[in-house]
Amino acid sequence: MLHLIVFSVFGLVCVAGAVNLLVQRHPINSALSLVVVMGSLAVEYLLLGAEFVAAMQVIVYAGAIMVLFVFVIMLLNAGEEELTKGSRVAMLFGIPGVLIGTVLVAWVLLEHSGTGSVAVGALPGPPKVIGWLLFHDFLLPFEVTSVLVLIAIMGAVVLASPPKSEHRDRKA
Repeated sequence: MLHLIVFSVFGLVCVAGAVNLLVQRHPINSALSLVVVMGSLAVEYLLLGAEFVAAMQVIVYAGAIMVLFVFVIMLLNAGEEELTKGSRVAMLFGIPGVLIGTVLVAWVLLEHSGTGSVAVGALPGPPKVIGWLLFHDFLLPFEVTSVLVLIAIMGAVVLASPPKSEHRDRKA
């Protein structure tokens, strides 16, 4: 029972951190909220018995990736964002899209959750097996994700760079 209570509490902390990430106006505060989400996910993994995944969550995501995010935020010199009214297209398609997505996820979780019992040792758990799965069976999705992160960072740097002026300090 205590296990379920701790799991639920950290699940709520994770959701609260994600909501806080979205409503913050300053990018550094959003990054700190993302650290809270990553940390609470690590506790969730730990409670599920995936110690290796929990350690990797803290080391790789809450550590290295967040340092990368903060570096990009500092590189962009991002200040407080301006509030805009929003796009009508986003309202027209976004709100129904979120509702449809929520209903689909709820349906899949309720109908196909697979909550039956699993034999001990039936799921991959040792680091050697997880490493084999990650770098052999799922190598392509792993590398595609890293390339997408690299492209996003390069795009942020290009968008943050000042526009090149044709008439830069022409001195005779």
